[in-house]
Amino acid sequence: MKIFLFSLVAFIALVSFSFIAGRKPEITTEKVIAGNQGIQFIVSDWNKALREAKTKRKLIFLDAYASWCGPCKSLKKNTFPDPVVGDFFNKNFINVAVDMEKGDGPALSQLYQVDAYPTLIITDASGKLVAYTKGYMSPKQLLDFGKYGLSQGE
Repeated sequence: MKIFLFSLVAFIALVSFSFIAGRKPEITTEKVIAGNQGIQFIVSDWNKALREAKTKRKLIFLDAYASWCGPCKSLKKNTFPDPVVGDFFNKNFINVAVDMEKGDGPALSQLYQVDAYPTLIITDASGKLVAYTKGYMSPKQLLDFGKYGLSQGE
């Protein structure tokens, strides 16, 4: 009986370990958008973005997203990593990505009346709205939006 119980426990441990070891690690939004190419985002820290914008005298580009949003995921996969987009936004903006359902998100969602995802927002260094758009954008469309925001924020 002891051998049977020992064998059963060992089998369960082995199966459990195999299941855990065989799982692919989940890629979180923070890891994807904080990568080394494309737009470099401050992740989920609106106050840090405000401080940096004031210090560096730049506008803020806010990616207001939800973790379950398909078009948000497409932006992160197809548009934000584009090197031309990254160069432009990293040079001209303080970039911040905030999940509108966590942390600073609900307050920002209410402040900027976010009612769809993704909502892309440009503010001045004090957080005053300069421009916004909703929905997925190609790299060219996002560049055009960024240029428009710069022209409005001057």
